[in-house]
Amino acid sequence: MTSKALDIEFDKAVERINAHTQPFPADMLLRLYAYYKKATNNYERPSSRKPIINAFKTNALFQIKDVSEDEAKRIYIDLVNNYFLYRK
Repeated sequence: MTSKALDIEFDKAVERINAHTQPFPADMLLRLYAYYKKATNNYERPSSRKPIINAFKTNALFQIKDVSEDEAKRIYIDLVNNYFLYRK
């Protein structure tokens, strides 16, 4: 997949997630958060008012520290596609 095609697919996956109105499981949200941040090269610190949530987000980011930006986009796309394919 070319870089441009990857960006288009990534943007579509982000739109699907943003348009979804039902709650996501917490572990899915953390994975989406981490891969999105990595894919968009956004290294701002988590900004929840609850320290425990910031700790979970930081841990999720730490777990993918060796993933490249493009690989993060691919994984994010796969997460989204699999979620919508297999959800009840």
